[in-house]
Amino acid sequence: MSLQETDKKYIANTYNRFPVSIVSGKGSVVKDENGKEYIDLGSGIGVTSFGIADDVWQTAITEQIAKVQHMSNLYYTEPCARLAEMLCEKTGMKKVFFSNSGAEANECAIKIARKYAFDKYGKDRYTIVTLKNSFHGRTLTTLSATGQEHYHELFNPLTPGFTSVDMGDLDALNKIHAETPVAGVLIECIQGEGGVLPIDADFIKSLNAWCNENDVLFMVDEVQTGNGRTGEFYAYMNYGVTPDVVSTAKGLAGGLPLGATLIGEKAQSVLGFGDHGSTFGGNPVCCAAAVSIVKRIDSALLADVKEKSKAVFEALQGAKGVESVSGMGLMIGIKPVRPAAEIVKEVMDKGVLCLTAKDKVRLLPALNIPQETLLKAVEIIKNACANV
Repeated sequence: MSLQETDKKYIANTYNRFPVSIVSGKGSVVKDENGKEYIDLGSGIGVTSFGIADDVWQTAITEQIAKVQHMSNLYYTEPCARLAEMLCEKTGMKKVFFSNSGAEANECAIKIARKYAFDKYGKDRYTIVTLKNSFHGRTLTTLSATGQEHYHELFNPLTPGFTSVDMGDLDALNKIHAETPVAGVLIECIQGEGGVLPIDADFIKSLNAWCNENDVLFMVDEVQTGNGRTGEFYAYMNYGVTPDVVSTAKGLAGGLPLGATLIGEKAQSVLGFGDHGSTFGGNPVCCAAAVSIVKRIDSALLADVKEKSKAVFEALQGAKGVESVSGMGLMIGIKPVRPAAEIVKEVMDKGVLCLTAKDKVRLLPALNIPQETLLKAVEIIKNACANV
């Protein structure tokens, strides 16, 4: 059997894969089994922050593997502590809990909010409010937090204690709080899976203020938007707000599985011994990889992300066959006149890999993609959109 036939026979049928087998790559160019090259504008859905087979990342991993590849969290390891220190210094947060994925980072955030509320107000204050059209993960609980009914239909009954409000609807939030007291509000600053939709800045500030006034934890899901993706270290930094809890994953370790929940001053002491745990969370190899990523997300790189973003927006806004362009930094959604899936397939045939999000073509290239390479791929997308 071919690789694709073997995959279809033995792998659970949860992914509608493209008929492409990627075997190697370097930076933002990958190669399939036939030797065809592609410019990668998906970066593993925002994961390979510095591209494929990044030299600094490889060195960090191989050096750590030669020391110790895993230890129980009953013991200290240097990469775990160092990464936590870096994340706190960059954000002003006070504590970090490491897990393996964005969904797990969000699960931890939810547990923190509920325990914070329980400790101060008792068992009846547990509701978590999210926004409609949001996406927070695929575990049963983070699916329950996700504000899209489409994801709920097949998995009822969902975990109780979650509700979603429309963007901008503070009245609905007040009503919910009066009826079933709220423990935490969880939002994405840009709804990635929801269509690369930035949340209104004034509404984000209003939510932050409402949470402060009502002693509700303000939590920001930075799984896709974090680690330099929007041109700031975390997306919330574009809005002048201060979360109580931040969840992140994807690009944090540059291709290895690592999630993190960052905890601010208000909730820093909520989790005590035995309240939460993870066998693989804080794995020294994953943390060493993340250290190699985080230390390079500096002001120069972030400025470069913003400059490349500006160039992409200028190339696509108002172009033939393009209805709109949304997003921030190198998290960009293109709404074409034609179906987005058709555009993705057409440009893949021409050597460009990109994604979809609802009715949009989604771009999540490596943060350090050369601008010339990026604009070459964007021109191919632009020409495909013009074929209306």
